[in-house]
Amino acid sequence: MSRKSQRREIFAGNWKMYTTLSGALDLVKEIIDGLGDIANREVIVFPPAVHAREVVKACTGKISVGLQNMYFEKEGAFTGEISPLMVKDTGSRYILIGHSERRHVFGESDGMINKKVRAAYEYGLEPVVCVGELLDEREAGNSEKVVESQVRAACEGIGVDQMKKMIIAYEPVWAIGTGKVATPEVADSMHKSIRNVLAALYGNEIAAMVPILYGGSVKPDNIGGLFSLEDIDGVLVGGASLKAKSFLDIIHV
Repeated sequence: MSRKSQRREIFAGNWKMYTTLSGALDLVKEIIDGLGDIANREVIVFPPAVHAREVVKACTGKISVGLQNMYFEKEGAFTGEISPLMVKDTGSRYILIGHSERRHVFGESDGMINKKVRAAYEYGLEPVVCVGELLDEREAGNSEKVVESQVRAACEGIGVDQMKKMIIAYEPVWAIGTGKVATPEVADSMHKSIRNVLAALYGNEIAAMVPILYGGSVKPDNIGGLFSLEDIDGVLVGGASLKAKSFLDIIHV
């Protein structure tokens, strides 16, 4: 049995700031209708927060739901933010933390991301933690150093039992929304590097258990090469998850 076969296979769609409520519900229905037999694969969608409760109802347990972001406090004078308690209250199981747009558009630091990871566990949410390097960091030969630092920071203070419910998504920032994609070999190499960091922090058993997804211009025509590799356990899909057909083609690889 390969190590990969011991891990969950996860196909997640991040809808970002797209879809009206009616569009979100139509999309969920189309995805569910087209799923068929996906064996042990898990499908997660991350709709806009305002649609979450209705999307959870529409998923009827066939698809898992997460939210795209939250603040780390339970409540307070934080205008426009969503608390972990509110995320939980929608019926969502997962929370996306540290997406590159949160890091590089909204300026979230490693310290803030760690606070969000801790808050996720405190309120019974399962974090999907995103890590990845910028183009200039890759060109400078610092990719692994940058990603290792992000992984270590996100995991600060997180226990072994908590790590059993963590998902990590590697998303090279230079490949998001650009049409570029890391070659399967480049992606797999970084996934192996991330797993080595987890082994150093938590031991080989936990490192072998944590699913590591690839995110970065994933499409039906490149999923085969990515998912076939040992350390790529699934994908975090952006634009291609907004159309049921392309998302289903990816899920059914």
